[in-house]
Amino acid sequence: MIRSTLRVLIGLVGVLALLVSIRLWMAPAKVGAILGLVSDGVAGTATLRADVAGFFAGMGLFSLLAALRGDRRLVVVPLALVGFALAGRLLNAILLGLPPQQYASVAIEAALVVLFLASLRAFTAADRT
Repeated sequence: MIRSTLRVLIGLVGVLALLVSIRLWMAPAKVGAILGLVSDGVAGTATLRADVAGFFAGMGLFSLLAALRGDRRLVVVPLALVGFALAGRLLNAILLGLPPQQYASVAIEAALVVLFLASLRAFTAADRT
């Protein structure tokens, strides 16, 4: 039951992350502004499409694959990606402070880390039985 619920949640995260990446590819300046990023000409737009959309696409694809296959090895990729993102956000909070508009981002990333860790553990336990 728990394993199935985690698979559904990870799958939902995967679909949502893929949708964000598609939106970034289609309207990088608009989505970038929502994320607090400003496109500075062609290079800035390319960065939003390549780096930011690539992050979400990678997290989304591997989350979706992990959910579909129930494979703990596939959970490691989105866990690492969102874990590094959270680490960077926390580093920024230490060095420059955390503005109120970033509270939700930190909460979402922390929740995703917990979700992926729980899934890693659940998928491991299921693999042993």
